[in-house]
Amino acid sequence: MTSHALPRPYALLRAAAGLSLLLTLSACSILGDKPKERSTLYAPDPRVQADASWPNADWQLSLTPPTSARMIDSLRIAVRPAPNELQVYKGAGWAKPPGEMLQDALLRALEDSGRIGAVARQGSGVAADYKLVLDLRRFESDYGNGEALPSATIEVSAKLLHNSDQKIAAARTFVQSQRASTTAVPDVVAAFDGALAAITRDLGGWILSSGNAHEQAEHPRSAHR
Repeated sequence: MTSHALPRPYALLRAAAGLSLLLTLSACSILGDKPKERSTLYAPDPRVQADASWPNADWQLSLTPPTSARMIDSLRIAVRPAPNELQVYKGAGWAKPPGEMLQDALLRALEDSGRIGAVARQGSGVAADYKLVLDLRRFESDYGNGEALPSATIEVSAKLLHNSDQKIAAARTFVQSQRASTTAVPDVVAAFDGALAAITRDLGGWILSSGNAHEQAEHPRSAHR
């Protein structure tokens, strides 16, 4: 039998066409028929007013970025349907990580209060007398032991360090939990907004009181009561 080979230009065109078809089919199998699901982003942004019990302080404070486990400081909204189970809400997420939300809320609350000499993020150039170190332990929607409605739960371990000697001036763990009105994600987010506001208020008062107490102990004549 005599084989009839295609001229070289035609053979190259046929190979290119076959490769193009193969790539098209591969792309379809990778992308799938359904488009990627879009997520709704939520950004709790509580405005915390200074409590009347907050003292005035003439010292300066720097805020370090809160530390936390990756799952806790995630852009996904964590939900705990059972004590030993952690999931995330589908189709919803945070606009910024929980640790950043906490630091922003606390910085704004202290600045707006006018009760402290100066407060800034670490690295801003402020010669701070104290440094706040936060460990964010929980930032999740928790159903507890089979509750019908979840509670937005935030837990933070706080340490106030005196910068001159790096000794701990005060330490405390804070927990706030706010029950959501329904199981819908917007209502859960509203509960997070309330819990974030409450824990920010607790932290603000504690920071000012603890710093003043340490100043009084170290420098009794110059401390501002």
